[in-house]
Amino acid sequence: MNRLLAFALPLLPLTGCAALTGPREIIARDTSDWRVAATPTDRARLRDWRPAFNDALAKARAAGHGAEIDAEGALLVPDAGTTGAPIPNGDYRCRVIKLGAKSAGLDYVTYPAFNCRIQQEKGLQGFAKTGGSQRPMGVIFPDGEMRQVFLGTLVLGDEKRAMQYGRDPDRDLAAFVEKIGPGRWRMVLPRPAFESMLDVIELTPAN
Repeated sequence: MNRLLAFALPLLPLTGCAALTGPREIIARDTSDWRVAATPTDRARLRDWRPAFNDALAKARAAGHGAEIDAEGALLVPDAGTTGAPIPNGDYRCRVIKLGAKSAGLDYVTYPAFNCRIQQEKGLQGFAKTGGSQRPMGVIFPDGEMRQVFLGTLVLGDEKRAMQYGRDPDRDLAAFVEKIGPGRWRMVLPRPAFESMLDVIELTPAN
């Protein structure tokens, strides 16, 4: 599989799509409880986040990337999340790190930062990458004082509309959203569909 930037997923036929006006409409169920909205696969992936994180780190370190991991500080420490208010709405710079290749491949990959936005969406928050050939889009749900949960899907290439979450597991995205320091958050995506054992997205305010 050829490596793509950021969310390295193959181009798939756009089936089960509907014209959507924003991230909130990607989630078919009108609920503020992420457990109700999430697919069984994503509930299992999120439940397994800690072993996924530790396994991915171990594989990356074994491949000689320990210094790079340590240089990222709290970003790549499983229990670095802190308490606090939900991530604020606004424009962000987002950077992806992929840890632990599922098969033969690179065990530690970083990508240049891209522009993304978090905005209010009918009582919840919407997250979207605002450009590029792979554009994650979806909803951020509350989940206690320590973190939030992102559920969404991936818009690819020149597609003008987003696939509804739950229609294609290869497009579905699930992550925990955590604050890890002043003006610094992360999204942790355990067991993504392709390539890596764990994806981590760093979010820092654009301004």
